[in-house]
Order: sequence, then structure tokens, then C-alpha cells
Amino acid sequence: RGVRIVTSAKRNAFSSHEAGFVNLLLERKAGFRLDVSFSLPSAGILVLFGPSGCGKTTVLRAVAGLERAAGCVRVGDSVWQDDERGVFVPTYERNLGYVFQEASLFSHLNVDKNLRFGLERTQTPQGEERLQYAIDLLGIRHLLLRRVSELSGGERQRCAIARSLCLQPDILLMDEPLSALDWARKREILPWLEKLRAELHIPILYVTHSADEMARLADWLVVLDQGRISAQGPLASVLTNLQVPAATEHGPAGIVEGEVVSISQMWRTLAVRAGNWVLEVADDASGAAEATTISHRVGDRIRLRILARDVGISLNPLQQTSVRNCLPAVIDDLVEESGAYMLVRLKEGENALLSRILRRSAAELNLKPGMRVWAQVKAAAVVI
Repeated sequence: RGVRIVTSAKRNAFSSHEAGFVNLLLERKAGFRLDVSFSLPSAGILVLFGPSGCGKTTVLRAVAGLERAAGCVRVGDSVWQDDERGVFVPTYERNLGYVFQEASLFSHLNVDKNLRFGLERTQTPQGEERLQYAIDLLGIRHLLLRRVSELSGGERQRCAIARSLCLQPDILLMDEPLSALDWARKREILPWLEKLRAELHIPILYVTHSADEMARLADWLVVLDQGRISAQGPLASVLTNLQVPAATEHGPAGIVEGEVVSISQMWRTLAVRAGNWVLEVADDASGAAEATTISHRVGDRIRLRILARDVGISLNPLQQTSVRNCLPAVIDDLVEESGAYMLVRLKEGENALLSRILRRSAAELNLKPGMRVWAQVKAAAVVI
């Protein structure tokens, strides 16, 4: 093991919003080597994304001090580890919240006593105020008198998150908190995690191998592959990077963020404006409305995920077609994938989409960078 000296040139695209820095090196006898360096944003969710075994949880545990790696960990003004100066702060002295895959609530206590367990032992300043804030933020006030056995998996995790927030941590670490839940319970809790992202003013370091969670929650993305960072930066720019596309179970995708400008009660659709684009999507594209009282309203900011395989390209706007979204765009770049496919990046202002088409189609349309085209996106293919 050794300690690397990281110059300012090594600091990544998060620097202007930086609230901390992580630089870790770890080697194990089994041959695994972890070598990562990234900044922590001042707020929002930074997702560590990658397949099982790539080192995501190891990074989280090292930040928490649960596993010893060489390097440096700084959160806000607190230096938790700096091997050059001989600093290593033990876990119990690090002001952090940690949410595990399992909620790990005390089964013999009700929800209220679970939440107060840490507060009663730490005497955290403004603890009661923080507790009430966390209860309302996670929407669990109606659960306070329930026993843990009476909670659903999603409710347990919301209580576990609230317990972590009660102590007013400088950072919230979340290790695949939805991995033990079925899809219905995931849909139940995802809107609350989005609310955390919007309302908490601390960095959240979130580990997942799920493309759905990554695309829906991440503000910043760090993609890990066999212990090393293959890509990092703002979510949309990383996902549409043709040189290092993030490998997901659904293939490449683009992210478009916009504002709901109208709602059709008759057709149960939303119109979402994102720059020069207006997209029509199904109101139930997230499935969340079935499980929560949170609903979309005019003026809401929402995020749309569109898979590259669901984006077609035409030289002229189509007419008399079931495809609802015909978006003007410029071809920014093209790369050949293995086999029969071509990956095309389409841009319009600040928005970018990927389109996966046959190389034959690209040749027949004579697609080249700089060409004005139309992106064809089925409303049914858009995921909120």
C-alpha cells in the first residue's frame, strides 16, 4: 500500500461545488486493487455505480472508517484521514449517517424509540428539532407507534434513514438501500429519496448497481470498474459520453430534465419542457402515483430517462405516426459499436440523447456530425 499525492489537476468536475475529497488506495491478497480519487459535492447525491465486486461498498466503508485504506478522506472542514500527516479518525468520531442494505432497526422497540435511541445517548444539540424534521421529511409520523414487525420493507428503510438524519451528520452514506426490496417497495421509497436530494443540504454518497436508481437519483456519477474509476462527472454528461458509456442492464441512455408545463386529464399525459424540446410522456411512467400521494403538478421539475435503443433518427419530421415526440437535434458525434450497431449522440442546446441504430441505417441516411435531424421518441419508452 502507498499514499498518492493528488495535485489540483487531478481534481475532477465537481471541484466548484466541492465539500470534501476522497483519495483511497487499497490492495488485497486476493488480487483486488482499489484506486479511486473523487470530490464530494456540497449537496445532492453522488452515486457510486458499477457491477457487483467493483469496489463500491469498499469505498463507502473506507469513507466511514470501517475499513482501512491508504490515502485521504475530507468531509467539509473535517479531515477524517490523511496518511501524510498521520491522521486517522475512528468511525465513532466521524459525524456521518450510514444506511445499510437492511434497515437494522431494533425489533423490540417501536419506531419512535428506534429513532430516539441514538439521540438519548449522544445528546445531539437541537436533537428534538432534527428528529421532528426527519420524521416529516420522510413522511413517517403515522408510523411512530408501530412495531418494526408491522412495517413494510420500504417503511423500514425510511425509518432507518430518518434515524441517521437525527444526529445531523455531515454526510449520509447509503449502501444499496433498496437492494433487499421488491419493485413495488422500491417505487414506494424512491420519491422520498428524491425529496432527500432536493431538501437536504449535505452530500449523499449512494452505492448501487441498479441503472434505474442511478438514473433517477444521481446528480453526480462515479462509475467504477474493477476497483478503478472509468468515468465521473454530472450525470447527464457521463451517460452520454460515447467514449466511456456507463454499462447498464438496459444499455446506454440519456437523461433530460425539464418542467411540467401542462397535464392532460383526459389522456393521462404530461407535457415536459426541456429547453427547446417539449416531450409528451405518460403520467404513470414512474409508477409512483400508485404507491404514494406524491403526484405531478404544473411547474414540477422532473427527470426523464430515455434508452438509446428507443430513440430513432429521421431526416424529416414524421407525420401520421403513433410516435408522439419528434425532437429537432444536431448530430454531435457517432461511434461504431461491436457488431451491427452505431451509437449516435444528438444535442439541442444543453440537452443530449443517445440513439442506437444499425450501422446500415446510419450509412443509408449518410449521417455525419453537424447534420440537422429529428429524434423520434415513443412516449411509452420514456421513464420518469
